[in-house]
Amino acid sequence: MDTAPERDEDQLLTPAEAAKLRRVSQRSLRRWSALGLLEAEKTPGGHRRYRESKVRALGAEPEQAVA
Repeated sequence: MDTAPERDEDQLLTPAEAAKLRRVSQRSLRRWSALGLLEAEKTPGGHRRYRESKVRALGAEPEQAVA
């Protein structure tokens, strides 16, 4: 029996965590958010967070979708 906890793919990631997952800069994440390609949620303190499921759902090259 597997005793490892199940991973919640809809957890909120910090910009650093999301950038590491996508292997891009945090600036790229902000740009994608401004272009409407990736939704950023704000914490009560005003910090950006990204849903892991949405970060994973991005295509290989999100910037190519914008012409």
